[in-house]
Amino acid sequence: MYRSSRLRGASALLGAALIVGALAGCGSDDDDDAGTGAGEGASRLPAPVTVEHAFGTATIDAVPERVVTLDLQWTDVMLSLGVTPVGHVVDSSMPESGVPWQTIPDSSEPIDVTDGFPVEQILALDPDLVLGSWIDQETYDLLSATVPTIAGEPDQKVTPWQDLVRTAGQFLNQPERAQEVIEETESAVQAAAAELPGLEGKTFALAQYIVGDSLYIVGDESDGSSLFFQAFGMKLFPPVLEESRKTGQVRVQASTERADLLRSDLLVFLINGGDESALADIPGFGQLPGTVAILDYPTIVGLNTPTPLSLPYSLDALRPYLEKAAAAAPAA
Repeated sequence: MYRSSRLRGASALLGAALIVGALAGCGSDDDDDAGTGAGEGASRLPAPVTVEHAFGTATIDAVPERVVTLDLQWTDVMLSLGVTPVGHVVDSSMPESGVPWQTIPDSSEPIDVTDGFPVEQILALDPDLVLGSWIDQETYDLLSATVPTIAGEPDQKVTPWQDLVRTAGQFLNQPERAQEVIEETESAVQAAAAELPGLEGKTFALAQYIVGDSLYIVGDESDGSSLFFQAFGMKLFPPVLEESRKTGQVRVQASTERADLLRSDLLVFLINGGDESALADIPGFGQLPGTVAILDYPTIVGLNTPTPLSLPYSLDALRPYLEKAAAAAPAA
């Protein structure tokens, strides 16, 4: 949902996936990236790491030393493994203080993607690897002609954060540390799930209203944003799942008249571009039968494009609503 359109999707649901759709080579889509990664003094990997993505494959032969991250998920994954990117994307919708769960050294150059991906600025950082789940084909072609570039999944799906961590563990030659990061993060979610058995079998929806535009609702059970809720034994709200299958949309775009798609046991919701007065645009919102969690932008981004760093933050904010939904009778 976040990219700026991924729930339109990173900057926009979320400005890259709650925002559903918003803010992945060389030659043809089937070609590998040009180059093999890292400078001459870099450590060679035990074996080349080949990563498949929406626009082809990237092959990395040496541990990258200068990584540029073009979405919050990849930035968090690098930070969680002790790597500071030489350049990182900034989300203009975040608080002025920055992403609440991130601490990024001043040595990392901010990259503003509000007006698109600044290819010249990125290449000027002399990267040996570029990571960008939401980059478009044109940007990918320009970058991958010079530097190995890993784009995202087809159809603007959010990659499960565990897969990103495992992939990073391979090309950083830190597989054991990557597994530790996964286990540490999953254990916190598992502990919360064990304390809230009442969520088992209940339904959820993760949605946003872009004020003056439409509702955007995660509709794919395999999307990385859905897996967090499934860890509690919850199920994607069936009418949303049905609508997704009918339309082929990973994040269902619906008019404000479709409050019927929001009647889950737990609705996790962002008002994007307005305040609660904008809910008057959605007939019946005030009569929704389930637990409604209207959360701020950072918290929703942390759920929509989850990472080892964002999940503890967002889980803490969501916890009161999870407890309420666990104790409530199923929504009618």
